[in-house]
Amino acid sequence: MIGQHSLLRPSRSFLALAALFVATLASVAVRPAAADPLEPKPVKIKPGSGPSAPVELLGVEGKGWLERRAGNLVLHVAGTPYEMGYQHGVLLRQQIRGLLAHIELMAEAQKLLEPNSPPLPKLKEAYERCLPHIPKEYIEEMRGLAKGAGQSFDDVRTANMIPELFHCSGFALWGRATQGGVLYHGRILDYAMEIGYHNFAVLIVARPEGRHAFVNVGYAGFLGSVTGTNERQVSFGEMGGGGTGLWDGMPMAFLMRKGLEDADTLDEGVAIFRDTPRTCEYYYVISDAKVPSARGLACRPDKFLVLNPGDPNPELPVPVGVLDTILMSGGDRFRLLTSRVVTNYSRFDGPAALALMRRPVAMKSAIHTALFAPGVGKLWVSNAVKATPASEMPYTEYDTRELLAATSPAGGPASPTAPAAPAAPPVTPGQPGPSPSASQQPAAPPPDAQVDGL
Repeated sequence: MIGQHSLLRPSRSFLALAALFVATLASVAVRPAAADPLEPKPVKIKPGSGPSAPVELLGVEGKGWLERRAGNLVLHVAGTPYEMGYQHGVLLRQQIRGLLAHIELMAEAQKLLEPNSPPLPKLKEAYERCLPHIPKEYIEEMRGLAKGAGQSFDDVRTANMIPELFHCSGFALWGRATQGGVLYHGRILDYAMEIGYHNFAVLIVARPEGRHAFVNVGYAGFLGSVTGTNERQVSFGEMGGGGTGLWDGMPMAFLMRKGLEDADTLDEGVAIFRDTPRTCEYYYVISDAKVPSARGLACRPDKFLVLNPGDPNPELPVPVGVLDTILMSGGDRFRLLTSRVVTNYSRFDGPAALALMRRPVAMKSAIHTALFAPGVGKLWVSNAVKATPASEMPYTEYDTRELLAATSPAGGPASPTAPAAPAAPPVTPGQPGPSPSASQQPAAPPPDAQVDGL
């Protein structure tokens, strides 16, 4: 995590933070950090795909379904934006209700601590200012989710602004850095573990009508993305910086979602982030396993820096560099990450790349860690359990090709078919969105699908 924030208080200037983030340069002499204090140990991995993976079907809703794989929730949604939102809302109704109630409780607690700066009104302000830049299909998906979950649109849209506060570390390795040149894209999400988002973790496989299918490492009730890969082998991860109040653009999580849905190539992914109005201050790693290669981005609404492997950037004082990598983190964690990469250079496979994310490169607040290897169809995901950071928990290995090719099961616990999307009332800044009436509530939720840990 690049500085611990309260719910709505990121800070620091763009260049001051940018100096903490590194895209690798041409190969130069590297001075490793102090010795890694952790003892080498095997990474624990369990199967989430294949004949040996335990899979339990929990519910079916239209084209969507919910399953539990190796103890973790996997949600499949497909169709129009409203249909996907409704499927999400019905199948994760209990988790969404729990998360929204938890957010409200945390917001009330912070309001007591900081009565002059209550967080929920600021999140609503952020939404209203972002609204002109949010694609209408995401509004429709939130409307479907609200109806399916039996929650108010206002609560759902406010919750979907919270990923604006996430921050973390990331890297991409390929070519000479890895065995066989395979691209590995790692992602650490460090974010206020005490808030409890990891209790609502879900892997989402989405097949939006007319767009790219993608796999999103996310949370119940959230439609955007902070960690994901698409069927074109383009992957995205983000890191939060400062820029509080710079909300006149597309929210970060929806911008990431747009990249997953629309990018065919690395260059297209970079162009989407360059050409779309942006909010606040964020740093991204975008990779394309087809090339293979990656780029780092340092972004504010008024600044856009592309960090290329092998090219120095005069605005970012970079002390070290390693060929065929993009590394992003802060301070001592960056130096340790670099040292680990140098020590194992050219020998990285999946388990070795997972080991890069161990503490203290990941912080104590790491709520999920993920590693994509789209070129070989692999994804490894770990979520925090109680107070144990995700990086110290076993990983579940998924076959992304199998997930993206999956079809709706013929049987399973049934849910009602999603109704047609009602005509959308105009939503203007300052107005609450639509809320479902009692007569619009979906049937009882599917069997309890609460995450039961790894």
